[in-house]
Amino acid sequence: MNTKRIATPVVALLLIVSCLTQSCDKGSDDTPTPPEPAINLTNTSLGNVMTDETGRTLYFFSNDYDSTGASTCTGNCLTNWPVFYRENPKLASGLTASDFGTITRADGSKQSTFKGWPLYYYKDDVAQGDVKGENVGGIWFVAKPNYSIMIARAQLVGHNGKSYTSDYKEGTGVTTYFTDGQGRTLYAFQRDKKNVNNFTRADLSNNAVWPMFEETLKEVPSTVDKSLFGTITVAGRQQLTFKGWPLYYFQQDNGKRGLNKGISFPQPGVWPIVNNNTPEAPTP
Repeated sequence: MNTKRIATPVVALLLIVSCLTQSCDKGSDDTPTPPEPAINLTNTSLGNVMTDETGRTLYFFSNDYDSTGASTCTGNCLTNWPVFYRENPKLASGLTASDFGTITRADGSKQSTFKGWPLYYYKDDVAQGDVKGENVGGIWFVAKPNYSIMIARAQLVGHNGKSYTSDYKEGTGVTTYFTDGQGRTLYAFQRDKKNVNNFTRADLSNNAVWPMFEETLKEVPSTVDKSLFGTITVAGRQQLTFKGWPLYYFQQDNGKRGLNKGISFPQPGVWPIVNNNTPEAPTP
């Protein structure tokens, strides 16, 4: 009988020692839950788009084309398109921290950016994965991390400092055109033919002036027909085409968003911008 009385406290002591040397189960309520990424990837009817931690979709604004990355959505615009901002956000797998930044708006508030594009919400998105803001006004698009083509809406200003309209006459007025995913202007060459690059030399000696757009096509805005893109091989490299037109950058844009100096070089219209209204390239 005495042995049984002694055994009970000994067992209890062993349990205490075990808990000190091992992790005892304190119950699921005491286990810390890892925080959700502040910027996530959510599968929607438009594919994977960037969302906040609640699954609410983020957007790009085509008018935000200033080389400084400034936001042009102000005043009443912000009622429909509230600003998105997170400080040092935790990112979902597949997103790269160096692609994100922060701008200070005119009122002193902060806004997060992705590859230079300021990020917004849309007021009518209520449920997780809603994408009701896509193509509103033809200038708002869901934020995807892997656009090959984006749409800018801006004033054309040539290398000569003069402003041009969409038909390459001197004057003011915004023009809608394609850029790459970082907002860098893309051009066609008037003398090219369908799927034929008549500019780039075989030794690539002039490629630095009008660099070929060497891209494997990924995402495009929903307003753009992906089937109209193709590729050609030039000097052993792959160049992306649209409606048969080989696509290029302009060296004097210095790889920066917000610049479209090539539209006047060497004279207006020789190197036009590209958009949905661009006609098919002529056959050779």
